[in-house]
Amino acid sequence: MTIRGGRIIRAVAINYPNSGGRDQSINGQAIPVLNQEALQRQSAQIDAVSGASYTSQAYRGSLQSALDAAHKAGAL
Repeated sequence: MTIRGGRIIRAVAINYPNSGGRDQSINGQAIPVLNQEALQRQSAQIDAVSGASYTSQAYRGSLQSALDAAHKAGAL
């Protein structure tokens, strides 16, 4: 996550399961949607992607942790 001026300007999942064909298929579609949702909502209160409930849940948790750290550091 990149923050500038107190706003999320970039959200990118850097570590996620992608070793199997099913993982690649699900995450290849879900991760870009989740990244975009994070930018639009400016929070971890983002919608789950249909068919990617585990990915969505993990993404929200990671995003919230990053937001908490940014807030603690004074970036937000």
